[in-house]
Amino acid sequence: MNSETIKKASAVYFTLLKEKVIDENSEQFQTYFEPEVRQTVLLLADESGTYIIESPKRIHLVVQPTGSVFATNFTHMKEKHRQIESKKHFHLISMIIMAFLAAIDRNQAAMIRTKREGISYYALERQVNDLIMNWDTILKAKPSFGDEERIDMKEVVTSWKYMEVDTEDYGLKKGNKRTRIGLIANAMRLLENEGLIAILDRDDIPKAIPKTELFERIEYLYHDYDRYELLKKLMSAEEEENAENPSN
Repeated sequence: MNSETIKKASAVYFTLLKEKVIDENSEQFQTYFEPEVRQTVLLLADESGTYIIESPKRIHLVVQPTGSVFATNFTHMKEKHRQIESKKHFHLISMIIMAFLAAIDRNQAAMIRTKREGISYYALERQVNDLIMNWDTILKAKPSFGDEERIDMKEVVTSWKYMEVDTEDYGLKKGNKRTRIGLIANAMRLLENEGLIAILDRDDIPKAIPKTELFERIEYLYHDYDRYELLKKLMSAEEEENAENPSN
């Protein structure tokens, strides 16, 4: 490994740290696929607890769940994303994001439709509400629901049920995380900050448009995580039930 290879690999890796994604139009993209450079970048990623995703037109850098020098605990996440004020809101935001991903990651038709049309915050609110109300029904019959999946279903359901429903666009305009739409806006902002979605009609009826980067992240990363598949299965069951019932 010579100094020129290390220099090139470092340039690629630190560009990824800054940008998170490098596409085919970047000089660094071409440099990355030089065999010795690629090997060195992968070594840097492995040693720092990060992970490289390679797709035909992009390379992504993501942080591994554990053992990363870039990993953050909940306190650090609060410092970076000040809209997450408690673990309760963190869990709700996680469920909102998972509901959004489950809506995308069903079949090719769903991917094409959501990439073209997006999902409005209000449609996502209805989707999350249907999901959580279904969980509420299950909890009444089976109080241990969620224990096996290590999800505090009772807290998620209770928090959502008693969260203020926006009468107009107060939660959206004011960024009020104590309302459902306000919390959804914050959840989508996290994805937007990561460069995974675009938000359109922000001042009217906002909608989230998934970018190709998000679809690649799903295909090349999330599908390898059992936890993601488990949560998607919990959510997809409700989606399928609603799809079969046209009255919903």
